[in-house]
Amino acid sequence: MSSVSKTDRKAALDVASWGFNIVTSVGIIMVNKALMATYGFCFATTLTGLHFATTTLLTLLLRWLGYIQDSYLPLPELLKFVMFANFSIVGMNVSLMWNSVGFYQIAKLSMIPVSCFLEVIFDKVRYSRDTKLSIVLVLLGVAVCTVTDVSVNFKGFLAAVIAIWSTALQQYYVHFLQRKHSLGSFDLLGHTAPLQAASLLLTGPFVDYWLTEKKVYAYDYTVTSVFFTILSCTIAVGTNLSQFICIGRFTAVSFQVLGHMKTVLVLILGFIFFGKEGLNLHVILGMVIAVIGMIWYGNASSKPGGKERRIYSAPSNKSQKRDALDFPETDDKV
Repeated sequence: MSSVSKTDRKAALDVASWGFNIVTSVGIIMVNKALMATYGFCFATTLTGLHFATTTLLTLLLRWLGYIQDSYLPLPELLKFVMFANFSIVGMNVSLMWNSVGFYQIAKLSMIPVSCFLEVIFDKVRYSRDTKLSIVLVLLGVAVCTVTDVSVNFKGFLAAVIAIWSTALQQYYVHFLQRKHSLGSFDLLGHTAPLQAASLLLTGPFVDYWLTEKKVYAYDYTVTSVFFTILSCTIAVGTNLSQFICIGRFTAVSFQVLGHMKTVLVLILGFIFFGKEGLNLHVILGMVIAVIGMIWYGNASSKPGGKERRIYSAPSNKSQKRDALDFPETDDKV
């Protein structure tokens, strides 16, 4: 009976984790789209720095209240993580600027096979045939939804490669650091957010000027644009936390595959709030294929042998007690 209740509790927490991530991620995309498209705030790197600054304030508050305990993360690994994360943010922005939208979407899709490669090499993960085919189906569906014109140039290709690998490494490292150092999601954010905030706020205005030829301090701030900026920063706290929770409970590959549900929801909400001219049979077909692939992946990867590690170290009891807010995953099926 206790085994059944434990399984039910785990399933409920898994659903809650994904729901939290989907709601916050889709919410921040819609808010940022309004902020940038409607109010002309095109300083994406600086905005991300503000996101992490807000996240830092929350972690400091939670530490003061006693919800986050002291933990240790070696400085070299912290610097490595922040380097991957910042290269991911800047690389994505540069890739979008230098490439067509179609190639940018293809680059984003290629993060899944790269994440699979990292798990196979470093974690000795084995995938069943059904799991592999379900990933291919998700990639196909999202590609049908989002990939239109495809053109590529050398510098755009180079930016995309940097963005792909840095993003995949950053997401892999979230899972790796939580496991290796018995860190909860709040603990890891408490270590990484301050350094990311400082580095992005220092370099962000220069990067944004390079990308847009506009200066963030010369932007015509209004009450409405400031409100959307604050709203974006507030939602970003949940987005950052939910990403760490989901990758910590599962893996970077599962986060990427099932995370494409956000792509489908963003497309649907975009049609509702920003115009329906892009809604056609072609896009709807892609959405249906992607959702079928996600359902198949969830089913295939949860079966025995669907996706499992040959070498695995479970987190310590200390981590499980400290991470009551995160409810870390302890199974070796992911």
